[in-house]
Amino acid sequence: MSVKRIVSFLPSATELLYEFGVQDDLYGVTHECKYPQDAILKPQVISSVINSDELTSKEIDAVTCQLLKDGKDIFVLHENNLKDANPDLIISQETCEVCAAYTSQVNKAVKILQKKPILYSMNPHNMSEIMISVTELGKKLGKKNRANEIIESLEKRIKNIEKSNNSKHPKVLAIEWLEPFFTAGHWIPEMIQIAGGINMISKTGEHSRRLDIDEIIKSNPDIIILMPCGFDIHRTVTEYGKILKKNESWNSLNAVKNNQVFAVDANSFFSKPSIRTVEGIEILAKIIQPEEFTNLKVSNKSFTNIEKKFP
Repeated sequence: MSVKRIVSFLPSATELLYEFGVQDDLYGVTHECKYPQDAILKPQVISSVINSDELTSKEIDAVTCQLLKDGKDIFVLHENNLKDANPDLIISQETCEVCAAYTSQVNKAVKILQKKPILYSMNPHNMSEIMISVTELGKKLGKKNRANEIIESLEKRIKNIEKSNNSKHPKVLAIEWLEPFFTAGHWIPEMIQIAGGINMISKTGEHSRRLDIDEIIKSNPDIIILMPCGFDIHRTVTEYGKILKKNESWNSLNAVKNNQVFAVDANSFFSKPSIRTVEGIEILAKIIQPEEFTNLKVSNKSFTNIEKKFP
């Protein structure tokens, strides 16, 4: 079956479709598909019932937990836009039902559409699986050579970081949510290790989970990296000031005392299993090994030393 009309339920897939040069065949995206900028102009077939821009971290967590407890959908399917898209291929995921459109939306889409599309699910949990997803989608689209080019370029950048690792390996704790605290799981621990750090608490491939301040204190990290899921650094710095800055237990941590707390642009480089996680590794390398990677170029506003924002 020839793929001429594509719908993406997954922002990382949308980014990859643009890398493959098939954006003209993309007829439907989600509300979270904001990169590259042209993706914002595509018709939305999925949106969230939670307005995270108007809620605090604690409120977002509470609403999400209640929806899941009640068996209600976090995402809503825009049926008319989906019918207009009339896709040959729908790309979805099963990695996290909170972060992106999930199985229930896919099932609804298939029931609505008269012409049954090909379904392809991308479910990477580590860097190797992210690379495999590039290869597999390339095959689906008849873009095998382009997939090989993309992977070769990404692997070259990763090796550039790995070969520069020095003998110092600081203990690094990545936190995916601030209130309540959540670990950063899936591909994040591996990214930290590639960048030269010793990842604390979480393990590669594991789902994110709640943790408390006592577990953070016990891990005694040298560096803390805050990457709330879907947030940019401005949002993270703002929440940090409200939630953690005056917390005595938090301020007792050595990483805080030593001004080694950083905020990163999680939405762009860490929250999604996209090929931009490779720039995420480069960002981590600049944080973890600043002397080694002074000249390494990364995107503007991709990270900041958060403690220096609050003298």
